Amino acid sequence: MKKKTVLILISLLCMLALLMSGCSNSAKETSDANTKDAKKIVIWTSGEDYKNDNYLKGIQAKFPDYEFQMEYMNSSTIAAKVMAEKENCVCDIILSNEYGYLEMCSEQLATLDQFDFSVFLDDIVAQSKKYTPEVKNGGAVIVNTDVLAKRGLPMPTSYQDLLDPQYKNLVSMPNPASSGTGYMFLRQLTNEWGEDQAFEYFTKLSENILQFTSSGSGPINALVQGEVAVGLGMTSQAVVEKNQGAPLEILFFEEGSPYSMYGNAMLKKSADRPEVVEVFNFLATDMCMDNHQKYFPDQLYKDYTTQIEGFPTDIDYGNMTNDTLEEKERLVKKWTIS
Repeated sequence: MKKKTVLILISLLCMLALLMSGCSNSAKETSDANTKDAKKIVIWTSGEDYKNDNYLKGIQAKFPDYEFQMEYMNSSTIAAKVMAEKENCVCDIILSNEYGYLEMCSEQLATLDQFDFSVFLDDIVAQSKKYTPEVKNGGAVIVNTDVLAKRGLPMPTSYQDLLDPQYKNLVSMPNPASSGTGYMFLRQLTNEWGEDQAFEYFTKLSENILQFTSSGSGPINALVQGEVAVGLGMTSQAVVEKNQGAPLEILFFEEGSPYSMYGNAMLKKSADRPEVVEVFNFLATDMCMDNHQKYFPDQLYKDYTTQIEGFPTDIDYGNMTNDTLEEKERLVKKWTIS
């Protein structure tokens, strides 16, 4: 009888040990999962692929223990999602988004009181201090010289030339309603010519446009693929592709180069996570300078300038006055319904 009781006690102790072990493993797995989640940082970007790759490599090398999820969206989509999702937004850091769209969702962005804005030119620092300067993004009319030659087309010398029917389905432009790059062309020509004339021009130009792309990269991509002869796009992206052998030529018409400012931001709901703050500061300082040196040499810093092979010098920048959030919303609305 005693022997049987001892066996029962041993069995119960074994079961208890197994249960304790299971609880311990479960607790460890939960702890590991929480640790992993704490080190996961979600970044939304509207930057070009080559730039995103460079940023991602930089932060992975600097922070090998963190898990990064970088997702591309166009400028307007990022702003719309941040505004709609508010505190439930999975994004921690916004990278390379146009100032107007960052201002649009600024209620959900952290105020960067501890960031040193003094290194940047005063006129490119946002008053709200909710996003840091990242890129002065200039635009140009870019042509694929091989496509022009193949089709026997002349080199355009003005915006008016692009209305010629011989360029039908051979022009690409970003949609101002979804792309900061597209909007800067609309903003500039509205300033230069007046609103009515600018909208009349784009209505006529649409007859020659193969596609209004959703992102600023679209026209250059179409040019590189030989799908179009002319693209209204980003100077920096054209330089990258040209330096890699694409048959592109960068043109500036008499109105000069349109431009817009792009910046980086941290979501307010993520500002209490030290790892997010650490990564954001690295992106907005070291990686921003690296990006400036490699791809976007237009001046950002008070005491530093750089040059890039093949990048046009002495660019005449166009009239970008009245580039307010209210004006942007008004013009984009008019563009959408016109």
